[in-house]
Amino acid sequence: MSSSDLKWTSVCDADDVPPMLGVRALLDGNQVAIFNVKETYYAIDAVDPFTETAVLSRGIVGDLSNQIVVASPLYKQHFNLTTGVCLEDDKVCVKTYPVRKLKGKIQLAVAG
Repeated sequence: MSSSDLKWTSVCDADDVPPMLGVRALLDGNQVAIFNVKETYYAIDAVDPFTETAVLSRGIVGDLSNQIVVASPLYKQHFNLTTGVCLEDDKVCVKTYPVRKLKGKIQLAVAG
């Protein structure tokens, strides 16, 4: 999918996403967790697939096995922020979204 096939939507100010913490935003009715890790932004579904609750934006961000991950605050499964794959069970994953910072805004993309 080329970048021209994407529809970018501003979801928050970049200043609203503190370093190493997550925030939750809505994109087309879906809850998305956005993270700022050393000025690189990541966006994944906010809903933990193991509990069906929107808690991933409150997870702990870190590096595990040379992967940037967020740990679910409930049962502590780790999700790769680039791929969405769960480190403890690679058959489980969360959706990831293209994300960019443009003119002080965080934008997420969906297929256009």
